[in-house]
Amino acid sequence: MIVEVAVLQVKNGQEALFESDFILASQYISSISGYLSHSLLKCMEQENKYILVANWEKLEDHIIGFRQSPQYVLWKELLHHYYDPFPIVEHYQGVNLT
Repeated sequence: MIVEVAVLQVKNGQEALFESDFILASQYISSISGYLSHSLLKCMEQENKYILVANWEKLEDHIIGFRQSPQYVLWKELLHHYYDPFPIVEHYQGVNLT
């Protein structure tokens, strides 16, 4: 499993609209092959800061399967105008500790 993490800085005062549009946009990410789950976490100290955590079967499911899909175009149209600055998206995998 691959974990995608993005820190999202939403323009001040647009948090409620962003959250509403994020609910709509969730249908697009969840329709992609290899998608497992996602969640949106809101910062308790900074009202306009969020973390997106998405779980994918493999890296290509996100960077090719989603980002090169028609669903991603719809995702971008709904959400990308809220960000300032544009988020850095990183991918993580588990570490074998045994």
